[in-house]
Amino acid sequence: MNQTTATALIPNSLPVPSALGSLEAYIGAVHQIPVLSAEDEQALARRFHEQDDLGAARELVLSHLRFVVHVARGYNGYGLQMADLIQEGNIGLMKAVKRFDPSVGVRLVSFAVHWIRAEMHEFIIKNWRIVKVATTKAQRKLFFNLRRSKTRLGWLNAEEVRAVAQDLNVSEREVLEMESRLSGRDIGFDAPDDADDDHAPPAPAAYLMAEGLDPAQTYESADSEADKLDLLREGMARLDERSRDIIKRRWLEPDSKVTLQELADEYGVSAERIRQIEANALKKMKALFAA
Repeated sequence: MNQTTATALIPNSLPVPSALGSLEAYIGAVHQIPVLSAEDEQALARRFHEQDDLGAARELVLSHLRFVVHVARGYNGYGLQMADLIQEGNIGLMKAVKRFDPSVGVRLVSFAVHWIRAEMHEFIIKNWRIVKVATTKAQRKLFFNLRRSKTRLGWLNAEEVRAVAQDLNVSEREVLEMESRLSGRDIGFDAPDDADDDHAPPAPAAYLMAEGLDPAQTYESADSEADKLDLLREGMARLDERSRDIIKRRWLEPDSKVTLQELADEYGVSAERIRQIEANALKKMKALFAA
């Protein structure tokens, strides 16, 4: 189910931080929503599952919004707005309600926690850095587990790297690579505010520009090469067959270039005569280029 479908489960009266003006007001509002008993939860889930009752789905979502807030608080240290994390978690909750099977016999909260965290994880990965630090499943597992370890341990030593790799079933190289990514920071493309500081690192704009990649120059160069190729074809077409063959084999086939003597033996003339024919042909072609 996509986000649009999931949102259909939410009533118009759902409290959201932006609408209520503050995160505290939102948290206060969701904590006023009654918690469902196991029996009520089962009954609502069966109504939604068997009768496609959206009203029942809304009640299930509303009664678990406080749990999303609880999960979001566990991701406080990523420099992201708590309200944004909560909203992403709410999407995960709605997806969980959509997929919840009451016949399994577990509480919705146990099932929903995985969906809520998955949405929050995706949001954190996308927004924590300009450049993604984790793209594969193993890297994402490393990102969250290793970041918690680093806040406690700082830089990992060889023994700790080995332990983390074994615990998460990844290679030591992947642990070291993720540790390096976590320790890096985003740099503005243009000069930073402290550009006058002698110790400030150069901005990427200072060394990533390549004059050869200027679009105007690239187009001009390509256009010029095309013109030269057209002139070469025209010049070759104006030569007689023997002169054309000599120029081609002497200048246009560098991997199998023949000598004057080889051509002389082939045409039954002296090497000097081949040289004269070659010189005259080149003179005619140069005149075409100079015109």
